[in-house]
Amino acid sequence: MSSEALQWLAAAVFAIALIHTFAASALERLAHHSPRHAGLLHLLGEVEVVFGFWAFVLLGLMAVLQGPAAAVTYAESRQYTEPLFVFAVMVVAASRPVLEAVSMALRGLARLLPWRQPVAEAWLVLAGVPLLGSLITEPAAMTIAALTLAGTVFRASVPERHKYAALGVLFVNVSIGGTLTSYAAPPVLMVASAWQWDSAFMLQHFGWKAACAVLVNATVLTWFIRGSLQTVPSAPPSADAPPAVPWVVTAVHVAFLAGVVLMAHHPVIFMGLFMMFLGYTQAYSRFQSPLIIKEGLLVGFFLAGLVVLGGLQQWWLQPLVADLPPTALFLGALALTAITDNAALTYLGSLIQGISDVSKYMLVAGAVTGGGLTVIANAPNPAGVALLRQGFDGGAIGAGGLLLGALPPTAVAALAFYFL
Repeated sequence: MSSEALQWLAAAVFAIALIHTFAASALERLAHHSPRHAGLLHLLGEVEVVFGFWAFVLLGLMAVLQGPAAAVTYAESRQYTEPLFVFAVMVVAASRPVLEAVSMALRGLARLLPWRQPVAEAWLVLAGVPLLGSLITEPAAMTIAALTLAGTVFRASVPERHKYAALGVLFVNVSIGGTLTSYAAPPVLMVASAWQWDSAFMLQHFGWKAACAVLVNATVLTWFIRGSLQTVPSAPPSADAPPAVPWVVTAVHVAFLAGVVLMAHHPVIFMGLFMMFLGYTQAYSRFQSPLIIKEGLLVGFFLAGLVVLGGLQQWWLQPLVADLPPTALFLGALALTAITDNAALTYLGSLIQGISDVSKYMLVAGAVTGGGLTVIANAPNPAGVALLRQGFDGGAIGAGGLLLGALPPTAVAALAFYFL
């Protein structure tokens, strides 16, 4: 099989995977009406399964057409650091000691604001945690924000339109909120070394604009859904309630999280730290809640599938990006991000020889701006879907609802990056 034919085959499989992503919620609904095949439909309706499933289809086709050795060689040539990191950081960031520490801090800060407690807490999460992602990385910020909002904003009693609006703001704010530094946002990380962009450069050219957009998005959204935000009553104390978490245990969990974040580009080390973390949680299991191992693995599977499928899309993506003038590049990157991972898009841009400084800015600005439009647009988005989907009707998040919810905050971010 020629390399050109393989490229077209990979593009076709990628297109089918995109269609499958948008149809995932429909498959979930169909599963409820087809008991005989409900198991298979539920599996295929899991958004996190889609790209991993079609990656195996592509590898299977390569094995048939080019031989098993070629398929294995291609799979082993991909870089899987990001899927591994997202899995590890999700599990650590979602541990009970970390979440309780964050919740306690948010409640304390919310009391200082002149709003009702649930409104103040929602605003702090939507405005503050995405910006915190510039320090602890975007996947960790997404995990903490999603789990913190799950019991207040993403409840069954909240109207669906409010939940999709909140989901869109969360995804967009996390995507742009990681641009205050040069290491936290995957699309920035892909170009930071090649273009010599350090954290000072990011803060000067991207960070303050992103902060303005994040604050505007969070404020408008919180005002819009304020009527749906109610204080969730605490469960009455019981004899079998878990004991309070000692500060020492919380400190150890925070140290593990910091270690995983600092070693984000060294999978051997951060996975070793993760193994130690699992052992520590077993040793002090009385202070733990169930770890989100399943959710983390599904998200890692999704991202690994995207790595496999995306690795063969360079032939049409890179020329498309290279031929666009700056303004068209900004809009094109914003749109292309919706159907490709934004980190993959900026990586392809970093390979373009002689790209101007203006085009570099426009490419990255467009990529991070469009990072909330779809599940696949930004690496942390599948984590948010995995943690929040049970709060939506049918236990599934519709691609159309997410797109509509993300359009207003995306427009705010686009205006901030283009005009400020």
